[in-house]
Amino acid sequence: MSVQPGWQGRFFEDFTVGDIYQHPLGRTVTEADNIQFSLLTMNTNQMHFNAEYAARSEFKKPLVVSTLTVAIAVGQSVTDLTQNAFANLGWDDIKMTHPVFAGDTLFSESIVKEKRESSSRPHAGIVTVRTRTLNQDGKEVCSFLRTFYVYKRGAEQLEGIFPVGETPLTLED
Repeated sequence: MSVQPGWQGRFFEDFTVGDIYQHPLGRTVTEADNIQFSLLTMNTNQMHFNAEYAARSEFKKPLVVSTLTVAIAVGQSVTDLTQNAFANLGWDDIKMTHPVFAGDTLFSESIVKEKRESSSRPHAGIVTVRTRTLNQDGKEVCSFLRTFYVYKRGAEQLEGIFPVGETPLTLED
């Protein structure tokens, strides 16, 4: 019996320009998600929480807050892109290309655009990706460029994070 590591995420060495990652988890946005995010971020635009106000718009119903859409897209990408990142350096060219409504299910994918060694941090590299998010009908709802620092495999900063238990886990437990 031996300890087998779980998914560790990608390290700098694992990224190749041109690789596309279809992030595995879709996410259905609920009305509660939209209202809670509006409250958390102090977004007072009634298009996101007032059905009567929104009914007068061309959309006829509340829109999901655009920054929630971006947050979901970023979150969906973590397992493939930034599990081992330690800093985001920027989001650029953010586009909201189609409205998102409560009940829509979002899926995201990313393509590696650039990667380079860090000149100031030998334990890391810098990766730039373009991420796009699609709704359940395949319509692109947003896209952006994202640049982040990611650790190299074997970086000392990643050693010894999991605590040592007082007793080992056994089949009898």
